[in-house]
Amino acid sequence: MEKLKYPADFTTVIRYSRIVLLLFIVLILGLNSVYSTQDQEQAVVDTLGKITVVNTPGIHFKIPFVQNIEKVSMTINGMAIGYHEDTEEWATNDARMLTQDYNVVSVDFYLEYRVSDPAKYIYNSQNPDVIMADLARSYIRDTVGMYPIDAVLTTGKNEIQSEIKIKLSDRLIQEDIGLVLHNIIIQDSSPPTNEIDDAFKSVENAKQKKDTLRNEANKYKNEKEPAAEAQADAIIQAATAAKQARINEAQGQADRFNSLYEEYEKFPLTTKQRMFFEAMEDILPGKRIIIENSNGNTQKMLPIDSFTQSGIFNNTPNIKNDEAKGEND
Repeated sequence: MEKLKYPADFTTVIRYSRIVLLLFIVLILGLNSVYSTQDQEQAVVDTLGKITVVNTPGIHFKIPFVQNIEKVSMTINGMAIGYHEDTEEWATNDARMLTQDYNVVSVDFYLEYRVSDPAKYIYNSQNPDVIMADLARSYIRDTVGMYPIDAVLTTGKNEIQSEIKIKLSDRLIQEDIGLVLHNIIIQDSSPPTNEIDDAFKSVENAKQKKDTLRNEANKYKNEKEPAAEAQADAIIQAATAAKQARINEAQGQADRFNSLYEEYEKFPLTTKQRMFFEAMEDILPGKRIIIENSNGNTQKMLPIDSFTQSGIFNNTPNIKNDEAKGEND
């Protein structure tokens, strides 16, 4: 049987078609052998059921049609509960809640969360973001229901946020869906009527004014307190110095008395005479002396200076030596 012979041009077309097909297959294989990850992005690689995570940014290689790649953003994401982000209006079903004192209040929250484990985020649940949103709504209603309306609208916001964050964080760990809560914030809270809303706003403004006045008072205290403490320290130091001076003076007088007493015990007569003359030297200068005769009708006033200048008190006899001499005899 004879083989069919194709024209030369048809054979050429078949040859080039095969080359193009081969190049196309090579291109497809090449495109499926390379992938890239950006900063704050990780890739989950599934190799026939074996999961690995690539957490370094850049270009990476994979086995075409064998390895499956899922990229996960590791940045912080946001989620609104209680209002619509696009229209910025209340989401009535999520925002309206019942407080401990049976009042209805509208509260909206904003959650900040991120992926903690990319592999668990992809494979441990079907919709981890939806699961977290449902858990957040549950804990929000449960926690708000434990507080009176005054706390929800004014002073209890920080405590409510903190309590919800702890509960939701612990539950996400239990669910193990690869998400972690970063923060939860009460953006707005209001009562159902405008009159009540205005009243609570007035209360909030009054509390803010109180905090402002307290801060101003603390500022004034911080400005004045150092000067007062410095003045108090100066007074204490002056009193301490005066106290020490009095103690030193008293100690000096005591030492002088003890020395004088020791001298008196040795020579009592001499010591008495010396003490008498010293006292007279302190008292009599500048005084006048009146001398009467025996008849009582003749008086004469003499200045004491003449006595002191003549040396009556200065040139006293050496009684101490005489006394010592008498004792020797």
